[in-house]
Amino acid sequence: MAKITGLGGVFYVVENPEATRTWYREKLGLDGDYGPQLNWSEETGDKPYSLISHFEEDKYIKPGKGGFMINLRVDDLDGFTAVLKERGVEILDSADEGYGKFAWILDPDGIKIELWEQVEAPD
Repeated sequence: MAKITGLGGVFYVVENPEATRTWYREKLGLDGDYGPQLNWSEETGDKPYSLISHFEEDKYIKPGKGGFMINLRVDDLDGFTAVLKERGVEILDSADEGYGKFAWILDPDGIKIELWEQVEAPD
């Protein structure tokens, strides 16, 4: 039976796509022919997964704008946020929820990015 196998991408409108792609390349180290590209074959965690999550209000997405947030998996949240700070990226907040560690930043267009290090495999 045919099935969906993963998240294909996040698409949104920005004022200057090239400037946004440059920020993702220089600050987050993500690049690709059509914008920032993630190769899932590089994921080494136990039972990695992507999530589509729905909310009744935008409190979790704030101070981001646009009604959505991008979640990016990282393999070492502490190490990655240290690099971001060196690159001049403000870390809005961070949390350790046991099953995963999180930190939040804004891209140059005000889109909130949640960085997530998966600590536990799902049941």
